[in-house]
Amino acid sequence: MWRRWGFFRQSKLNVIRLARIRSDPDAIGRGMALGLFLGFTPTFGFQLLLAILFAFLLRQNKIATFIGVWVTNPVTAPLIYGLEYQIGRLILGHPPLAPDQLSYELSWSIGMQVGAPLLVGSLVLGIPAAIIGYSLTVRFVPSLRHMKIARWPRKRAYEED
Repeated sequence: MWRRWGFFRQSKLNVIRLARIRSDPDAIGRGMALGLFLGFTPTFGFQLLLAILFAFLLRQNKIATFIGVWVTNPVTAPLIYGLEYQIGRLILGHPPLAPDQLSYELSWSIGMQVGAPLLVGSLVLGIPAAIIGYSLTVRFVPSLRHMKIARWPRKRAYEED
């Protein structure tokens, strides 16, 4: 049964990892803020590498940064990137792209019509997400450390799928 709930299981494991970090809540919150900000950037597929690089360069908590980047996962990425594009498009005053404008040929104009709104939208969403993530992490990490988190049910050898 646990295989059907992989997303929820991964979320629970991330909460457990966050609670077990041996650092003060402020350092964990800074790492989480960095991870959330990088998670909102339109760096498709390179976010984990960027998170580890910036965590080392800025000397932030690597585990919290890694957990924060998971805000954009295969389930949430289409929603986040679509929202970023729409917000950036509205701020920049770009008209929406029509499906007939898109083609398989890579062109600079289409790249700018999509990339610039994504970048602006990622800043508009990423900065508040980092601030809120920092505040919530600093507040709830001490509480998480005192909670007893139940184990995930394990499949027994005699149970079938």
